[in-house]
Amino acid sequence: MPTFDGLRNVMSSPDVPRLPIDLLVVATGLPSMIAERVRVVGDRPANVDGAYVLYWMRQAWRIDENPALIAAVLAARTMDLPVFVYQGVAERVPFASDRHHTFILEGARDAARTLRALGIGSALHVERDGHRGPPLAHLTERAALVVTDEMPVQPWHRWTERLARRASGPVWCVDAACLLPMRLVPKAYDRAFAFRRATAAAREERLSTTWPALPAGGTPFVPADLPFEPVDLERVAIPDLVAACDIDHTVAPVPHTPGGSSAGYRRWTAFRDDRLARYAQDRNNALIADGVSRLSPYLHWGQVSPFRIAREARAHGGDGADKFLDELVTWRELSWTRCFHRTDHDGVEGLPGWARNTLAGHQADPRPALHSWETMARGRTGDALWDAAQKSLLIHGELHNNVRMTWGKAVLDWTPDAESCWRHMVDLNHRYALDGQDPNSYAGLGWCLGLFDRPFAPERPILGEVRPRTTSDHARRLDVGAYARWTGRPALRNPPRVAVIGAGIAGLTCARTLADHAVPVTVFDKGRGPGGRTSVRRADGFAFDHGAQYFTARDDRFRRHVESWQADGLIAPWTGRFARITADDICDEVPGETRWVGVPGMNAMARHLARDVDVRLGVRVEDLSRCEAGWRLSGPDGHNLGSFDVLVAAVPAPQASVLLGQAAPVLAEQATAAALDPCWTVMAGFTEPLPVPFDAATLQIGPLAWIARNGAKPGRNGGDSWVLQASPDWSAQHLEDDRADVAEALWLALGEVVGYVLPSPVHLAAHRWRHARVAQPVGVACLFDPEAGIGACGDWCLDARIEAAFLSGAAMAGRVLGWAALPAREGTTDAG
Repeated sequence: MPTFDGLRNVMSSPDVPRLPIDLLVVATGLPSMIAERVRVVGDRPANVDGAYVLYWMRQAWRIDENPALIAAVLAARTMDLPVFVYQGVAERVPFASDRHHTFILEGARDAARTLRALGIGSALHVERDGHRGPPLAHLTERAALVVTDEMPVQPWHRWTERLARRASGPVWCVDAACLLPMRLVPKAYDRAFAFRRATAAAREERLSTTWPALPAGGTPFVPADLPFEPVDLERVAIPDLVAACDIDHTVAPVPHTPGGSSAGYRRWTAFRDDRLARYAQDRNNALIADGVSRLSPYLHWGQVSPFRIAREARAHGGDGADKFLDELVTWRELSWTRCFHRTDHDGVEGLPGWARNTLAGHQADPRPALHSWETMARGRTGDALWDAAQKSLLIHGELHNNVRMTWGKAVLDWTPDAESCWRHMVDLNHRYALDGQDPNSYAGLGWCLGLFDRPFAPERPILGEVRPRTTSDHARRLDVGAYARWTGRPALRNPPRVAVIGAGIAGLTCARTLADHAVPVTVFDKGRGPGGRTSVRRADGFAFDHGAQYFTARDDRFRRHVESWQADGLIAPWTGRFARITADDICDEVPGETRWVGVPGMNAMARHLARDVDVRLGVRVEDLSRCEAGWRLSGPDGHNLGSFDVLVAAVPAPQASVLLGQAAPVLAEQATAAALDPCWTVMAGFTEPLPVPFDAATLQIGPLAWIARNGAKPGRNGGDSWVLQASPDWSAQHLEDDRADVAEALWLALGEVVGYVLPSPVHLAAHRWRHARVAQPVGVACLFDPEAGIGACGDWCLDARIEAAFLSGAAMAGRVLGWAALPAREGTTDAG
């Protein structure tokens, strides 16, 4: 390896156009191989009072051949200052999930180990409850220079600009991703052949560059006044850390693709030695699992050096290596350079004009179907090849590139226009793919709609002149059944058998998330139908939502499902006439947010969630005990309900506490912290509508807290049905009263509210909810004991809303999937 002193004399090719380099870059004596990669953001002068050089490691999570880290170390040496590496993992990154967070943190752990060995100080901040705030802003105030790695897509580009405005000194963005630095390519190219021809000589020269190894030694520097408590990944289990973050817990880690430089280079070495020679022949066959390198997640997160991989591929030689290099340094860098120069790379406005025009011209063409987001996300379209491809994304976080091209074009058939097609492709790719949000991702998705391509005549329906590539054509050259079996397998080597007790929203969300990841799960519920407090009671020709009356969606993690359910006709907004009744007045109430209801009943969501899950109704779980296989569940007569590795209690907190009992006393005690109010509900039906000037009302007088004309909700049929719900205090005081007495009392109370004698109902009944509304939640998303393999979830963990139940169930599934993916359980090392 060359020394740093020797590198100071390295000169770049005179054939490559040079951009002006900041005087500070010159003054720090960076070798040209580093200096040509530096983009100075903003115009701040050096901060002479700075205490250190700060390197914000955000996209190049490696030490090996990292130009950004090298630049920071050299600049710090020139300034006679220490260097400090800040690693941050944020909740607010688009599509943040257990999958992405786990991969990043595994990479951060690898990087921290190497930095420690080199004597370079670092600290990791993970955004979560109790650990939020702007730590980077505080660190930059005391930095003489801030260095970070170049990432030319949003929101990273926007964050860089904001950082430069707030920093006390200059900010350098250093290209650690491309063999030929993006800033040296003068423009974005529309065709690969043009980019290849224009940049081949410059790339070829840099292909043989040998990068320096950072010198070891010294005492790691960490600022004494860190504005956050750093996370030590040697002491904290990554699944526990991820579970504490407000991110998407329905997208699980992928244990066969662990993050980190060690795992990335191990994968590369195996591919280089065993499969690279056949890459040109095998790369288009999705059934040859190791026919491609599967390095894209490691390249996206900068956990492996593209320079080293390119150099070693060239040294390997042969047709396979040549084709691999063309993909790595031509197509990949074409994409990165385009994003660097084009701010419209993340939308259809970035497509070629001919593609935009032809797609717009065929926007009105009939579509074979319009699928909702959830139908596509879960791979339930009915197109066998497409669904298998989506399962690859959903379960394994990857999609074979040859299949991706077909997958993306099919989305246009199922969306009303190119804009919505683009949004769906971006969401499905970025949410599930470990390499999502990469510049290469935008290019690959754009290719499906004409990017980097030419018009193809004759015009066709929907696609116009965009190159056709149908799933039916692709299926003729691929064994779809074999491909579906491969992509539909669990990502886990040893998937646990899971039992969920309770078929309410929380339990079903947990179970369906597990089932979608190919984890065997069984749901038990004592009721006649799924839904819990979203159940519907039917009697005498009437239907009553006798539990939850409506729900709202405030959290984006829940809202996307709500929007999809609306598209599928499962729910609808309730735009009725609402009132608020006090002792003095009856006034209109305008809801501050959309009130959603299930169609045709509130149990529509539960039935939907249960559709693809093994749900066993009318089964009461009375006891659970330890057995050799894990947990043994028993019914009332001691009947064996089966043995399971993991048990989830998705029932009200008091029931969960009793059920967990001796099995998990700590969790049982935690569950007792939740307080739930009871609620008496009365259901009344009439043959003629009551002359009441509202459809629903909240009451602050008398025994009633809520009254609603159930038939006024969208999608309801039948006579005039009403639901009356008593206040928590009244319900508690009359909890053991006779049902008929309660029904009569609340019915008379309604008459007093409306001010006239009501006609006799043709149906009148009361239902007692002992555990109805959460008065005091536990304050965590779910409860889980990984050693015992037992957990609990429900709205009582978070809040008194259906949304809280959904999020708690999702968090519970995330805990199970994160625990199941642990290397010790999977029989692998911590690096994979």
